[in-house]
Amino acid sequence: MGQQQWKKIWVGSAGNMVEWFDWFVYASFATYFAGSFFPSGNPTAQLMNTAGIFAVGFFMRPVGGWLLGRVGDRKGRKAALTLTVTLMSASAVLIAIAPTYAVAGYGGAAVLLVARLLQGLSVGGEYAASATYLTEASAPHRRGFASSFQYVSMTAGQIAGLGLQIVLQRTMSEEALHSWGWRIPFIVGALGAAVVFYLRRNMLETEAYEAYEAVEGAESGAPQERGTLRALWQHRREAFLVIALTMGGTVAYYTYTTYLTKYLSNSAGLPKQTATLVSFCALIVFAALQPLAGLLSDRIGRRPLLITFAVGSTFLTVPIMTMLRHAGSFWPAFGLALLALVVITGYTSINACVKAELFPTGVRALGVALPYAIANALFGGTAEYVALWFKEAGAESGFYWYVAGCAAISLIVYLTMRETRNTDLLASGAVREPVPTRTGP
Repeated sequence: MGQQQWKKIWVGSAGNMVEWFDWFVYASFATYFAGSFFPSGNPTAQLMNTAGIFAVGFFMRPVGGWLLGRVGDRKGRKAALTLTVTLMSASAVLIAIAPTYAVAGYGGAAVLLVARLLQGLSVGGEYAASATYLTEASAPHRRGFASSFQYVSMTAGQIAGLGLQIVLQRTMSEEALHSWGWRIPFIVGALGAAVVFYLRRNMLETEAYEAYEAVEGAESGAPQERGTLRALWQHRREAFLVIALTMGGTVAYYTYTTYLTKYLSNSAGLPKQTATLVSFCALIVFAALQPLAGLLSDRIGRRPLLITFAVGSTFLTVPIMTMLRHAGSFWPAFGLALLALVVITGYTSINACVKAELFPTGVRALGVALPYAIANALFGGTAEYVALWFKEAGAESGFYWYVAGCAAISLIVYLTMRETRNTDLLASGAVREPVPTRTGP
């Protein structure tokens, strides 16, 4: 990769990290601020309320996917990425200043809800714009490697959030954290978003989009059609494929990242500090694995990694979750969590480029954004709430089978879908023309 390509990947990843820092901080600090916005009572019920608001943010993601995907296809990837981080900054500020239940009753929860709606709108477009940007910014034989930095940056954002939580847990009292300390990460997120806004205003557009602007758009009249639902409908098979192949991956990912810390503290009985440390350490290794798996996919293809993930998640979820519930200390919990994340790497490392490789340039951002956001609204965003619902109903093991079942459905898709590694991103039609495969390093 050349210097310009690395610059594009760095700027795209830096913004993605801040976006997902804000997104995941909500989940990782929920155990501290759940009591601030809802009446005192059952801690699990309070977590269910905050998890419900967390899920609502996901239901805004299809709207964000449509709006910001349209911007990405019509105005450029840079314009969409700049807009998403602006919305995320505003949502972080709202959460940081939201009044508590004691001050404003359910008014504070209403502010929290508005902030989550903005976050959902932003992230709904961020994923597609980032996936498209990182995939298009790389050389054809390194797309898997380059796009893997999306989950490196996403995970880095969560690691930063968990790292900040560990620092606050060790420097502040439990009472202070529950009272006002939980606001600190949202202030940090807003400041980080301001920095990324500056970086993204000066970022470079991808060559694939610029070429499309110069040639395809001008000659085919595509500016009127690109980024529209009508244009996406012409590629509806690929859109439904994105929903199906996302289903198992997003449920598993949010189970072992977003929900894991609460599961270890609320179900396995580990201290909050230990549960946080388990997630923190496991995610560091997980982030380091993404580029390696991306490189592997550039050599052997995308489908082998996706199939490996689906098989592992289908058959290992129930035993891993069962043993995690009885993990009484750091090391058993860490080993099991890491095993789960290694399995999920087969999906997370390459799913961005796989989806981008399914669509032509003029509808690529929207084609990735809308169906992916729909899948996340239905499965990813509800994973934590479904888990807590099973727990409240006294049948927590039912959630384990739910995760395994979602992975099994995606496995069928992976076994029947076409390989996308050699797709030509500059092709204007169905994007099925192969490009030469480079076998050397």
